[in-house]
Parts: sequence; C-alpha cells; structure tokens
Amino acid sequence: MPPPADIVKVAIEWPGAFPKLMEIDQVKAVLLSSIIKKMPHTSNRNNIKNGSILRLTTSAAQMAQQLHERIQSSSMDMKLDALKDLANSSRDITFAQEFINLDVTVCSSGCFSFYLSVTITVFGDLLSFTLTAFVELMDHGIVSWDTFSVAFIKKIASYVCKSSMDTAVLQRSLAILESMVLNSQDLYQKVAQEITIGQLIPHLQGTDQDIQTYTIAVINALFLKAPEEKRQQCNVLHLSKILFLVFQNVIRSNKPINDEMAHQLYVLQVLTFNLLEDRMMTKMDPQDQAQRDIIFELRRIAFDVECESNNSGSFEKRKSMYTRDYKKLGFINHVNPAVDFTQIPPGMLALDNMLYFARHHQDAYIRIVLENSSREDKHECPFGRSSIELTKMLCEILKVGELPSENCHDFHPMFFTHDRSFEEFFCICIQLLNKTWKEMRATSEDFNKVMQVVKEQITRALTIKPNSLDQFKSRLQNLSYTEILKLRQSERMNQEDFQSRPILELREKIQPEIMELIKQQRLNRLCEGTCFRKISSRRRQDKFWYCRLSPNHKVLHYGDLEESPQGEVPHDSLQDKLPVADIKAVVTGKDCPHMKEKGALKQNKELLELAFSVLYESDEYLNFIAPDKHEYCVWTDGLNALLGKEMTSEFTRSDMDTLLNMEMKLRLLDLENIQIPEVPPPIPKEPSNYDFVYDCN
Repeated sequence: MPPPADIVKVAIEWPGAFPKLMEIDQVKAVLLSSIIKKMPHTSNRNNIKNGSILRLTTSAAQMAQQLHERIQSSSMDMKLDALKDLANSSRDITFAQEFINLDVTVCSSGCFSFYLSVTITVFGDLLSFTLTAFVELMDHGIVSWDTFSVAFIKKIASYVCKSSMDTAVLQRSLAILESMVLNSQDLYQKVAQEITIGQLIPHLQGTDQDIQTYTIAVINALFLKAPEEKRQQCNVLHLSKILFLVFQNVIRSNKPINDEMAHQLYVLQVLTFNLLEDRMMTKMDPQDQAQRDIIFELRRIAFDVECESNNSGSFEKRKSMYTRDYKKLGFINHVNPAVDFTQIPPGMLALDNMLYFARHHQDAYIRIVLENSSREDKHECPFGRSSIELTKMLCEILKVGELPSENCHDFHPMFFTHDRSFEEFFCICIQLLNKTWKEMRATSEDFNKVMQVVKEQITRALTIKPNSLDQFKSRLQNLSYTEILKLRQSERMNQEDFQSRPILELREKIQPEIMELIKQQRLNRLCEGTCFRKISSRRRQDKFWYCRLSPNHKVLHYGDLEESPQGEVPHDSLQDKLPVADIKAVVTGKDCPHMKEKGALKQNKELLELAFSVLYESDEYLNFIAPDKHEYCVWTDGLNALLGKEMTSEFTRSDMDTLLNMEMKLRLLDLENIQIPEVPPPIPKEPSNYDFVYDCN
C-alpha cells in the first residue's frame, strides 16, 4: 500500500548532531514542530518533497538576540568573536532586518545604536570587524544614511586622513564615505567639509590596488555630487594629473586591473572629459577681444607675422590681408572666423585645441597650414573646418557630457599617461586627418567621406586599448586608407549578411557560371599544349614529347620531339592521335601504370605527385609526368572536364574562391549600406478588379 501523500521522508541536519531520516506530516507538521520550536517560515512546508535535505539553523531573530548580547560582553575576546560573526551574518537581509529592528527597540534615539561603538575607543581587529558589519548592514537600504550625526562622519573621516591606518579599516572607511556621498546630498555637504581630494591623493601613491580603488571611488562620488560651479573650479588639468598619478601607480604595482578598479578608472575618465563640456557648449562671442586674440595668435604662428597697428596701411588693405590668411587657415568665414566657433558643440573647445596644437606642435601646425594653402582650392584640406569637425567627432567618440554607466569597465589607459591627454589626442588625430586627406586625394566635396574614414581609423585604433599615446599613434600609422579599405572588404565578406539566405542562394546560382569559366580556361590551356619529358627505366631524361588538344576538343595530338620546343608545336608535326571518345579513365599517382613498373618505384617521390595516365581501349595507356604542379592540375582538370567529371584539384578550389568572391563583390556594390532581407517580400493580394488594365481598342 503506497504511503499517504501528506507524509514525506526527509533528511534533517542540525548543528552538533548526525543527520536523521524522518517522516513529516505536511498537514499536521507535528513532528516538525516538535523539533523546531521557532521555525521562521512554516508556510512553505507543503513544498517539501521526498528525499529533501533540511538543514536547521538558529532563526534570524534568535541569532540577532544572541549576537547583540555577546557584543555587550566585557570580555574582549568574546566581543571580537561576536563582531566577526556579525560581519559574516550581516550579508543576509533577513538577519540584518532582525538585528536592526532589535537595535532600534533597544535604542530610543530612533537610529540603530550599533554605529555608536565606532565612536568609542576601539582599534585593530575590533574596529575592522565593526566597520565591516556596519557596511554590510547599511548596504541593504533598511536604514537611511541621513540619520547619522556629524560626529560619526568626523570619526570616519579621521580614519581616512590618518597617515598610517590599518588597511582593512581604511578600506571600510572609504567605502562608508562613498556611500554617504552617493546616497545623500546633505551628507555630501558634510563629508566635503571634512575631507578634500588633496587628502585622498596620498592613498593613490601606494601599491595596494584595493585602497586605490576605494579612493578613486570616493573622488568620483565627490565629483558626481558636487554642484556645477564647484565641479568647474577643479579644472581638467587638475583631474588629469590625478588620472596620471593613479595609472602610474597601478602600472608600478605590476598587478592586473580587476573589474572594480577598471570601473572606477572608467568613471574617473568620463568625469575628466565631462569637465570639457563647459567649453564644448560655450559659443564664441565675435565681439570678445580676448577670444579674437586667440585667432590672431593662430595667424601669427602660421605665417610668422606680427599684428599690424591700426595705422599701418589702409583699412581695406589690412582687411584683404586678414581675409587671405584666414582662408589659408581653412576657416569657413574668411572675413570673421569667430563666427565658425558659434556652433555648439564643439564651441570654444575646438579653438582651445587649435591653439594648443599651434603652440606645442608648432612645426607640424605650420607644415599642415602651408602645405594646404599651396594646393589648388578644391584639393586643400581646410585646417580650421577640419579642427572644428574633428573636435566634435572626438567628443562623440569619448561621449563627453554623458553620465558614466554603472556596469561599464571600458577605460583607455593612454588618457592616464599625460596631463593634457585630450589635447594631445587631438594633435595626433588632426595630423592623421591631413594624412588621410592626401591618401584619398580628396577634394572639398569629399570632406564628409574623409571624416568618416578618420573616425573609423580612430575607433579601430582605440579598440586595442593602447597603453600610451605613442602606441596609439603607431597603431594609426598601420591603419592607412588602403588598409581600411582592405579591412572593410574582409569584414563585409564575413558579415552576417553574407551568411544570409539570399546571399547563399546568389552564391549557389553564380557557382556553376564560375565553374564553367574555369573549365573553359583549362580546355583552352590543353589546346595550347605542353611539352613533357620521357622517363625511361635507365633514368635518361633527354627525350621530350608534346601533347595538345584539338580546337574542337575531340582529339589529343601527341608525338616525340628531338628537343624542347620554344613555342607551340603545330598539329601537323604530331604523328599520333587519340580520340577523346576512346578515353576510359584518368588515373593519378601510384595508380598510373608507369608508376607501377619495377624500375619506376625507385623514382623520386616528387614524380608520384606529378604523374597521371590516360587509359583507353583495352590495356592501352598514355603516360604523363607533368613539368610542375600547375601543369599537373591544368591537365588533370582538363581531362576530367572532357570526360564530364568533376574538377577536384587544389588550383580549381583556389580559382573558384577567388573568382566567386570577386563576382559577389561586384554584384553587391549597389547594395552597400542596404540591409538585405532574410525572406522574399510577401506577394500582394490580388486587386478587387482589373478595370485599371488599359484597353487598346
């Protein structure tokens, strides 16, 4: 008789005892309730199945009560063990809720009193486990961060500011400060008063990657929560120096960068570039003399001229001279170039980059300007317009102005190697743009095409994550316009589109045409004929014979020669004939009759790879030793084609791949950037009537 459905057999484990096999009545749960007096979840007992293993532990409420009592112990050893257990147990949200509720009940202040133990004089492991438990409890979001006092913040900040502090304590203190800043605008104000970025920088100079990661996280949090005006007070140069310092110490530690460190470096990189947003979104005021002086400086450096005084020459003459020079500099507005920088983005950021390039890479700047000003108008690469569009493109690539993503680890090490990394990045890219312009032999009408190629060159170079700007520059040198075209073609052939059903069907349709083309080439080559050597048992190789196919592909003409011919041998001079209709088979290698002869078995192994025979009538054969592998493939393919068999040589496979790929590229030229559908479009419904048909009568 089968056991009742409500009775299940389970193995029950509990601390300090061996597991036991027991039966549980799911309806009454009498046995279970006798074992577990305080089972927190009795409502799920119906989910227990036969063969389940139940592991019984102390309930969360009971464990919280026990730990709370042990923490109050006067024994330091017992207190330390209790804090260890608390740090481990606090990861569980059920326990955390019970412990916090218990503490709130005990403490009348309305905030769980556990954190007060931090403000008393504790040190070493006691403090470490205390802070660890605090971080774990607060991570559950049960208690608001706004409930903590300034005294508590000061205490945590003091641990961070101390010159020598236990590593574990420092890590937890930094984690607490980060959470405070990110979770409360009010706490940000209080934390910002207690700690500065300057006090955090010494922690970046060590070799402990965990400390560096937590420190960067606090810096990032302070920047993210800072008001806009305060954020702009810390300029790009200052934050770039932090990036440089961080990366140099990470490299020096010789440790791989973990995911959390990579994420914090990514956030710091984004925040650094976001400081450029103010300049990027600032229009140039054509009436601002300080801004106009920057353009005058670009003109002075390029053409080695001094700004003329108002009395030097007529107004019209000076205006004409300025217009000419601004045209050479490549501005769109030759009369008033300041108008070019009213477009946002990139705004004034483009002008900042141009001035940096002119001052710090003066030779390259002068060369680019003079080189383009000496070309025909339609072939010049306009420096001013190019710089503005390039700056805009770089901001798009680096996502300037966007908030950092929570799960992204995509940082670029090269931006951590120079305190003016964005400007240097621009200098490399503007020279690349000029080089690509020349390689493409572009005209003014090709400006957008050139910019697209340059964007592809930059993004491809960034994908390898170069460790320095020099590595980035070297990578760009290998990504010429010709190389980009090759990569595009290669990727296009490997795209999913080329594996789609329409493309595969097109390949199948084209393949017979290509095979027929290869067949005709092979037969034409047989019609031209080839000179073969005669191999005798005495290994004398001074005799030749010639074989060729007749133009109508019906007869093989062959005959002996006294010496190797200089050109084609006419049909009339070849005495012997073999009708193609009489050929029974073509055999190769060891299957050839002349390779089976006793003397021939000792021939060089290379001969086996070049040997083939034509069998005809009964036991008659025509033996060949091809002069090279190419002729061997041509003749075996051609003879198989004459017999209506498949051409299987490696040369045929190679020719098929080459010709098929070329034909596919030609046929798909007009479909570039057009998505090819996987299935044919649906056939439309028939019209309700055919009255639209034109009646010729």
